[in-house]
Amino acid sequence: MFGDFDHVRIFVFAGVTDFRKHIDGLVQIVAASQRGTLYEGDLFVFCSKGRDKLKVLYYDRNGFCLWYKRLEEGKFPWPKTRVAAQEITKEQMVWLLRGIDFWHEHKKITYFHV
Repeated sequence: MFGDFDHVRIFVFAGVTDFRKHIDGLVQIVAASQRGTLYEGDLFVFCSKGRDKLKVLYYDRNGFCLWYKRLEEGKFPWPKTRVAAQEITKEQMVWLLRGIDFWHEHKKITYFHV
């Protein structure tokens, strides 16, 4: 990706996004959600139904940019509910692109006897 992404916020849109939508359609989704700021450079991440494609929308000084990634094999880990889809960190974005599922942590083990 191009630009300075050190001070941006990254928002994940849970569930399935219709990947026939391009910049204008995704901008409408972001505007309706009232999450993040469209014109401040925040990143908005969307996933396809098959979870093998990602689109990242952001505004860069004088226009919107759309970044697209398609996996040749495998699927992206992706939250199904809005509760699970939160603002993520830059580090978590790198994990997401590498296929690491940080949304599902290990179960807590409860011991009954010592």
